[in-house]
Amino acid sequence: MLDGYKRYAVYAAPDRATPLGAFGASWLGWDAEAGVELRRPAIDALPEPIEALTVSASRYGFHGTLKAPFRLAEGRTPEGLAAAVAALAAELRPIDAPLRLADLHGFIALRPAEPSPDLAAIAFACVSRLDAFRAPPSEADLARRRASGLSPRQDAHLARWGYPYVDDEFHFHLTLTKRLEPDPGAAAIAALSPHLAEALAAPWRFDSLCLFGDPGGGAHFRLLSRFPMGG
Repeated sequence: MLDGYKRYAVYAAPDRATPLGAFGASWLGWDAEAGVELRRPAIDALPEPIEALTVSASRYGFHGTLKAPFRLAEGRTPEGLAAAVAALAAELRPIDAPLRLADLHGFIALRPAEPSPDLAAIAFACVSRLDAFRAPPSEADLARRRASGLSPRQDAHLARWGYPYVDDEFHFHLTLTKRLEPDPGAAAIAALSPHLAEALAAPWRFDSLCLFGDPGGGAHFRLLSRFPMGG
């Protein structure tokens, strides 16, 4: 069912059938596709319990943002959005992207090991080609974003696309933790590295666009549909 969600998003979500997808879902304790909580892995030497480290990331499921969560525009339907995402995915080619553990402004995340113009182009295609489905953000939403401190360029993106970190400000990442100070962040990377060795041994195959739904009220996001790329 696609109806009944407060917001929708388009994410890159590694399949749980892969070592990367399986680890990410287990680490966050949430299988967004099946809609079930998962047992967390046993990892020594973490700076905090897994539940504390993932308190914010867990709600969204294991993902990389392509088009950030948005409310549907008036007159638009979830079915229409799904059809548009499917059509866009059919035009795109899968890519291979080596990933690495990294500190991104305090958040421990998986990042591309090298610049990927193809990945950035796919993300901006999602942002721009699907924008007719996005309702304008509320004044409260804009104020919340601006309170974090935005550059003039990021603020311009927020006004145009409803999200500041797009196009030249886009930095793909799969978030694993909340924001940490440098020493706990380094400890988290050291603890996680051996558990991700198998998953990161080969490049991640990015071959589908995933439509997610936000039920609202702080509930976990759900993976509603996975659309294979057609290249």
